[in-house]
Amino acid sequence: MLNLTNAPLRQGLLMREPQSITVNEDERLIPIWSIVAGIMAFGLVEYYFWFVLPDGKHPMPLALRIYFDVSWGLLAALYFLMVGYVSKDAPRRAMSSRFWIVICFVMPGGIGAVLYFLLRAPVVSRCPACSTHVQNDFHFCPQCDYRLAASCGNCFRTVRATDQFCTQCGHELANDHMPARLRVLGE
Repeated sequence: MLNLTNAPLRQGLLMREPQSITVNEDERLIPIWSIVAGIMAFGLVEYYFWFVLPDGKHPMPLALRIYFDVSWGLLAALYFLMVGYVSKDAPRRAMSSRFWIVICFVMPGGIGAVLYFLLRAPVVSRCPACSTHVQNDFHFCPQCDYRLAASCGNCFRTVRATDQFCTQCGHELANDHMPARLRVLGE
C-alpha cells in the first residue's frame, strides 16, 4: 500500500523547514500584531455604530444597535485573530503562511480559515536519530527506519507503551521486541 503522506520524501524532494513551537507555547500562536489589529477592528466597529450610524434618517433602536455593535465587533476582531493564528501555525506544519493568509483574507466570511483547519498538515518534528523532518503520526522515520512510536507488529496501528495486547487485532505486543527506550516508557 502506497503511503502518500511521505511520498515527497521518497522522491528526494525536501520538506519546507518547519518552525518549532512547543506545546506549552500554544498561547503564543496568536501574534501581538494580530491582537492589536483585532482590538483596532473592534474599536472601529464601535465608532461606526455609535458615531457614524446614528446620523441617519431612521435611527436604530438602542438594543438592536448594541446587539449589532458587539456581534460585528467581535466578528471583526476574531477575523484578525484567526489570520494571526494561521500566520504562526502554518510554518510549524511546514506549510506556506503567506498562501494561507491570502486565502483567509480573500475568501469571505471566514471560509478561508475553515479551509485552513480542514486542509492543514500535521505538526512536523525531527527524528531523534537522523534529524529528518517527520510528521508526528509517523511510526518509523522514512530515512533511517528509526522507530518513533509504539505500534503493533501485526497491524502496525499505534498502541500505548503500557498495552499488553493490540486494541485493534488482539496481537500480543510482548512478542514484538519493542525497543528498550519505548519499553521504559511503559514501566
